[in-house]
Amino acid sequence: MNRTSTMFDGSNLVIETGAPQPDGTTIVERKGLGHPDTLADHLAERLSQIYSQYTTQNFGAVLHHNFDKLALLGGSSEVRYGDGKMTSPVRVQVNGRAAASCGGETIPVTDLVEAGVRDFFAERLPEVAGYLDIAFNITTNSSPGAVLTGNTTPERTRWFAPRSVEDLRERRVRLSNDTSLGTGWAPENPFESFVRTLVDHFSGPSAFTFAHPWCGTDVKLMGYWDGHRADVVLCVPQKSRHVASRAAYIRNTETVLAECHRLAELLLPESSTTFRLNARDVPEKDELYLTYTGSSIESGDEGVVGRGNRVNGLITPLRPMNLEGASGKNPVYHVGKLYNLAAVRLAHRLHEETGGHAEVHLVSTTGQRLDRPWRILVRLTSDDVQTDKVHALITEALDGFPALTDELVQDGITLS
Repeated sequence: MNRTSTMFDGSNLVIETGAPQPDGTTIVERKGLGHPDTLADHLAERLSQIYSQYTTQNFGAVLHHNFDKLALLGGSSEVRYGDGKMTSPVRVQVNGRAAASCGGETIPVTDLVEAGVRDFFAERLPEVAGYLDIAFNITTNSSPGAVLTGNTTPERTRWFAPRSVEDLRERRVRLSNDTSLGTGWAPENPFESFVRTLVDHFSGPSAFTFAHPWCGTDVKLMGYWDGHRADVVLCVPQKSRHVASRAAYIRNTETVLAECHRLAELLLPESSTTFRLNARDVPEKDELYLTYTGSSIESGDEGVVGRGNRVNGLITPLRPMNLEGASGKNPVYHVGKLYNLAAVRLAHRLHEETGGHAEVHLVSTTGQRLDRPWRILVRLTSDDVQTDKVHALITEALDGFPALTDELVQDGITLS
């Protein structure tokens, strides 16, 4: 393996070429749209987008906020064949900070958040939308560093109550909010792509879910693959009002398994694949993955931002990854969001350029320029690498943070 270390536009850059190919053994997990952790991630990001759009439209800038500590605490339900109901609400803990005013004009933070939460559940889990208990734990407290001296007002104390958008430091220069890192790699192997497709097939809008309304969205998959054989443990809930009996439930599981084998033959033709579905089921005791809403959030399960899929949509312990919860973070300067997105995209660009595996790590230092990471590590399996091209792609990624912010705010990016 060849290794070059240089200073690159203020960053310590290391490029390793001829790095070893990732081992053929793969362990991968993916949580579907109705999994409580995915719900928490997607709701936090939705709230950040709603708040960012409001402040941009009314003040011309994204004001300071973060909703990345949001948590969902499960309710309770009663489930019967052909019927069911919620018996206690899902508790939504909106934890974080948000500027509540700008230039003396009040921002209706609570109203924005409440409407966003209710709209989100109406779309994602309509059976829960009328059974929500929302707690607003949103402060305007500044970060450490506001030292009072004499009659001066520290700039930091205005972060969540700016006199105007000109008080926002990022209007002059974008500085990293934290010492953290972003990680990305490319490409996926066939099994990782298969896992993504299979979970989305059962948990998202698809021909299968439209044809089988009993299919719930709290799908979870754990898979192991050695390059030749794949073993998959899969959970797919059923919605009780569409399941009239134990026999109907069992027939539905057989339908799911048949679909799994069909997709495996199509997408993993060179591998032998085995499936275990709803491993905790005990049909003779009517202990089944039968739910009223299609998600375990109805019955005591919890969801927390950052515990689910990584930014690339997978959980891959044998691949490089970090533990940042990207969803709900400020899209202007929070490195836990921006560096992860940029690293994933840069890795894909490097893979396209070199044809080999690419791995990217961007490491920040708090208070330093966002576009000048403290460390940049690029690992490439290819030996034939044009350094100038790698530099150009890195520059493109680092110069792209303003456009990435606009994309997050205006278009929305699925972060898990």
